[in-house]
Amino acid sequence: MRVRMGLAALAMAAALAGCQQKKEKAEFGVERAWVRLSAVMDQPGAAYFTLHAGPAPVTLVKVEAPFAVRTEMHESMTGEHNMSTMTPLKSVIVDAGEDVEFKPGGKHVMLFDMAPKVVAGQTVPLTLQFADGKSVPVQAKVVGAGDPPPFADK
Repeated sequence: MRVRMGLAALAMAAALAGCQQKKEKAEFGVERAWVRLSAVMDQPGAAYFTLHAGPAPVTLVKVEAPFAVRTEMHESMTGEHNMSTMTPLKSVIVDAGEDVEFKPGGKHVMLFDMAPKVVAGQTVPLTLQFADGKSVPVQAKVVGAGDPPPFADK
């Protein structure tokens, strides 16, 4: 019995060490960027992505989209009585070694007055702007209003 408990403790310690090592090796970057078109003409679309902070914390302050007149970062939440609300975000802080996912029902970027030439199946550019002056360009896959996200859940 002691041997089993000792092996279990050793396995847990190895797993925790692996998690810590993964966090330390995490690199700054953006992945899984995509844009959902609006179901209703003249309504905003939305952009989603996963942001990795890397070894130092980062603060996202803006997302630019040359195909939209205006962009705003928001967070959707379900509050009292299961009412959904959306709050504008001035910035998003990502702690060192952590990820923040912009996804439906959570953090996202509203894309107002998108160019009509943007259609499902394309890729479009987004540029993420950070408080330290760094900017990161990414390509986002465009999907239709009723289409599934282009990336499988983690």
